Amino acid sequence: MSRTVFCTFLRRPALGQDYQLYPGEIGKRLFNEISQAAWEKWMERQTMFINERKLNMLDMQHRKSIEEEMIKFLFQDRKFEPPGYSPQQKA
Repeated sequence: MSRTVFCTFLRRPALGQDYQLYPGEIGKRLFNEISQAAWEKWMERQTMFINERKLNMLDMQHRKSIEEEMIKFLFQDRKFEPPGYSPQQKA
């Protein structure tokens, strides 16, 4: 079932998630306000964040840190950039 949401990350209507990917109130907000494309961008950034900080997904403090970064990234326009990071230039 495809549905459209106004994605607050992309600032335009886009294809929404098929189901709630995250628990609780944050999950409801993600489901209603974040598109599939924005979520994919977060998943890429999350991987970078976990690797750069050497986080352990079994550690609750680390998981809380990831959640805080997700909120900053998707809802507050604050992007994690590791030291010395520069995006690849497109040819």
